[in-house]
Amino acid sequence: MKLTVLIIGCGDIGITLGRELLSEGHRVIGMRRQADALQGSGIEPLTLDLNDLEGASASALPQADYVVYTVSADRFEESAYQSAYPEGMKRVLGVLEQHKTPPRRIFFVSSTSVYGQQEGEVVNEASPTESTSFSGNLMCEAEQALLNHSLPGTVVRFSGIYGPGRDRLIHQAAEGRIAAVTPVIYSNRIHRDDCTGILAHLIRYQESGNPLAELYLGSDCEPVTMHNVMAWLAKQLKVESTETMQSPLRRRTSKRCDNQRILSTGYQFRFPSYREGYAQVLKEGGFLPTQA
Repeated sequence: MKLTVLIIGCGDIGITLGRELLSEGHRVIGMRRQADALQGSGIEPLTLDLNDLEGASASALPQADYVVYTVSADRFEESAYQSAYPEGMKRVLGVLEQHKTPPRRIFFVSSTSVYGQQEGEVVNEASPTESTSFSGNLMCEAEQALLNHSLPGTVVRFSGIYGPGRDRLIHQAAEGRIAAVTPVIYSNRIHRDDCTGILAHLIRYQESGNPLAELYLGSDCEPVTMHNVMAWLAKQLKVESTETMQSPLRRRTSKRCDNQRILSTGYQFRFPSYREGYAQVLKEGGFLPTQA
C-alpha cells in the first residue's frame, strides 16, 4: 500500500529516509526552510519555516499517513533548541490535530542527551531522564508534548550519529589525538543509515499490524569507551596517537545504551558496532592511507 510520509525538517537524515521510502514506492514530502537540497531526490518540497505554523490552519501542512519530525536546531543555544524542539513540536501538533484524517503516527527524532547518567550505567527506555544540559531538557520537553497529545506518537532517541559528513572523530584521530584512558567515558553511537533504517522499519512494523511503543532507544549493539574507539580509528589510519584529550565530549556523560527494545521488533542493524560503521565511512570517505 502506497503511503504518504511527511518529513518535518528534511535534512540529512530526512533525505536519506525519504530515498528509502521512495524506493519502497511511497510518496514523500519534505518540509524545510530552503528546498534546494531536495532537488533531484524525488522528495516533494514544502518550503516552510516552523515559525510560520504558529496559529496556522489545517491547510498549512498536507495530509499524511505518517509524520517524521527530524528538526535540527541551527545553533547550540538554548533559544534555538527551544524554538526547534518544544515550540516547533507544539506548532506542528496544533496543525495536525485539525486534519480530518489525522496521521497514523508521528515520530519524533530525539536524542540520548536526555539522559544525565555519568558512571557508565546501562540505560534503556525505562531509565530516568535527568539531563543537566539545556539541550537534553528541551528535547525531553518536546518528547512529552508529543506523548501527552491525543495524536499517536512515538519517540526514537538516537545516540551519537555518525556517517558521511559526520566525521569529527576521524579527523581528531588522524591528527594524533586520543581520549584519555581514565576517567572511563562510555559513548554510544549509531550510523546514519541505521537511524533511517529504524524509522522506515517502525513504519513497516506498524503497517504490518504490530503495536508500537511510545519510546525506542536507537543505538548500536556495542557501547564502548571513547578511548577504544579512537585507538581503533588510529590503527585503521596508521597514525600514532600523541595527544591525549581530557574532554572529548561537549557534554560529559558516561552511559551504556541498551537497544533490546528495538531489536525485539526484528530490526537488524546494518552496522552493529562502530567497527563496521566506521570501516564503511573510512572507505567511502577516502580516509584510508593508500597502499605503498
